[in-house]
Amino acid sequence: MQWARIEGGAYWICFVAAFLAVAAWESVQPKRALSVPTERRWRNHGVMLVIGALTSALLIRVSPVLLSVMVANSRIGVLNKPWLPWLVRGAIAVALLDLLQYWIHWSFHHVAFLWRVHQVHHSDPDYDVSTAARFHPVEMVFSTAVHLGAIALLAPPPAAVFVAGLLTAILNLLAHANASLPAWAERIVRCAFITPDLHRIHHSLNGREQQRNLGQTFAWWDRFFGTYVPKSSAEGVAFRTGLEGVQDRDSLAIGFMLMEPFTPPEQPAMNPGPPA
Repeated sequence: MQWARIEGGAYWICFVAAFLAVAAWESVQPKRALSVPTERRWRNHGVMLVIGALTSALLIRVSPVLLSVMVANSRIGVLNKPWLPWLVRGAIAVALLDLLQYWIHWSFHHVAFLWRVHQVHHSDPDYDVSTAARFHPVEMVFSTAVHLGAIALLAPPPAAVFVAGLLTAILNLLAHANASLPAWAERIVRCAFITPDLHRIHHSLNGREQQRNLGQTFAWWDRFFGTYVPKSSAEGVAFRTGLEGVQDRDSLAIGFMLMEPFTPPEQPAMNPGPPA
């Protein structure tokens, strides 16, 4: 049970440390100027994070690591077989849980109502580390429930679930940095991991590019499934993030973010697919 006992504290410590580190990085070397002061962005996106976390905690009373402890001896478990080496089980679990994140993200861009919910994340006209906290509570609950279902089926090692959770938290913040790695580091890191420059393309105002670079942690899923794109069709000042139709509205208002999935759409039900 040791992993379950330290899960919550370790997650939030890593989250805060990673947030502050990325915030310091993008304040020293910002990629783009923000249209709204950082203080307001952090405050309102922080409120959304708290609302989402509390909603998930109230509706789902078990954490990923605790569930993995509970199903460790499950007879239907896929990854709790003693004949499979522990390190192999752990590595497979981390990879499969990240693959699941890829397909959850894909679903949010291809299922009409899920896209309405996910628009809250994409309707941020700017792009910085606080965008990583801008998710609607419905999306957080749905993603967590699917994630827990996969853990119940796989019965992965609790340590692997713990590591996967930390990787997701840290890489989610890093990927939303309003900064870029040095060119030499970018070429190396993007071979395996999602970088800020790769994920920023996913937040492009171009609807087709919003369906590219869907990976959460590892970049190889996009390459394997054909959703990888190395650069945007627009560069420099021509490149913009956000959604058409909400650029001139107060998309940082908490009421707007909470009600956006339930208001009459000004966007297509789903953004257009990638070009043939």
